[in-house]
Amino acid sequence: MKKILLTTLLAVAGLCMMAQKLDKAKDLLKSNKLAEAKTEIDGVIADAKNSKNGEAWFYKGKIYAALAADATLGAQTPDAREQALDAFKKYVEVDDKHVLLVLENYKPVTDLYQYYFTNGATLFKADKNAEAYASFKNCLAISDYMTSKGWTSVKLDTTVVLYTGITAEKSGKKDEAALYYSRLADAKIAGENNDQIYGWLAGYYIEKKDETNAMKYLNLGRELFPQKPTWEEYEMEMIRNSGSKQKLYDKYDQMLAKNPSDYQTLYNYSIELYTSAYDTSLAKRPPNSAETISKVEANLKKVVELKPDYVNGYLVLGKVIFNEANDILNESKKIRPQGAVKLKPEELKKKSELRDAANKKFDEAIPYFEKIDALLGSQGKLKGEEKRALKDSYDLLSAIYDNKGNKEKSNLYTDKLMNTEKVHS
Repeated sequence: MKKILLTTLLAVAGLCMMAQKLDKAKDLLKSNKLAEAKTEIDGVIADAKNSKNGEAWFYKGKIYAALAADATLGAQTPDAREQALDAFKKYVEVDDKHVLLVLENYKPVTDLYQYYFTNGATLFKADKNAEAYASFKNCLAISDYMTSKGWTSVKLDTTVVLYTGITAEKSGKKDEAALYYSRLADAKIAGENNDQIYGWLAGYYIEKKDETNAMKYLNLGRELFPQKPTWEEYEMEMIRNSGSKQKLYDKYDQMLAKNPSDYQTLYNYSIELYTSAYDTSLAKRPPNSAETISKVEANLKKVVELKPDYVNGYLVLGKVIFNEANDILNESKKIRPQGAVKLKPEELKKKSELRDAANKKFDEAIPYFEKIDALLGSQGKLKGEEKRALKDSYDLLSAIYDNKGNKEKSNLYTDKLMNTEKVHS
């Protein structure tokens, strides 16, 4: 009996000593003697008997949070806030009623949240994105924790999720950014400028060649922001990346059926068609090349009809017809004497007919290049793209008139070409 009683007394004495150490740590915290408070609470926590002592974990959280807020002591314990949060979590784990936190209206935890948010915002403004990302990530972890415990009515902390995603992206961590942006998109977050989230995700998954997720976010964006014109562009990019020309053409036809006066889509469609149909080498052109190029020409004429001041429309249309003229010229050049034998009358006739047909095509192209001169030539300073278009038109007009034997006009446009930079810069 004496032995049992002695053991019991020793255990009670140990508990009393530990309670005294905890009380001492609390008093030291109250007196702002943080280094000493840390030593005391570390001693309490180090004893395995206190692994389920909720009050000890709570005050470890309080002491370490105070340490983190002290400029000098915080630098000595750089992970003080992380340790504080882990201690509060441990407190909740061992004491499901967590009365001490409730009495303070969870302020010890929300203070940590507020610090990480404010610090993240400051770092973000200073363009320190990697550091800002780490801070916002910690802030979001606390927010998610509070939500999981039912301490807040906010189901998704959209601002923090957004800035965690933005700073992840700006830190070069696109895959991590996608996780945060996806949380917002999956929650169907709307609001001004948030269409960019859905567009970003669509583009991200297009790049990943993940058509399922690309379409998912594209359709969510289209559903929530139907007035934005970008969704069709993302879908076009996805179809283009798939490699199916027919799907791409079908999509263009679908878009133009909805809006026949959309000159930009019609222009883009024409470029797609011409790129696939034309090659300087006849042998590399598809079997339906002539039919497709004819369609391109008709489409581009409609483009400049819809948009009479559209320089690119005139330029590409002129080039298409110019290339047709060159094709005919090349055919005429194939008719040439073999050895010392002169061309037969029928061959001379054919050659002459081909040259006439080429000149007719050149004449057809001239007005489109002249229209560019009319639109831009009388202006002063031009943008880079405008200058390039004007130079191209002068270069091609010079070549056409040189081929037609009109040296005066050829020289006129050569001079204009040579003076473009001087006149329009």
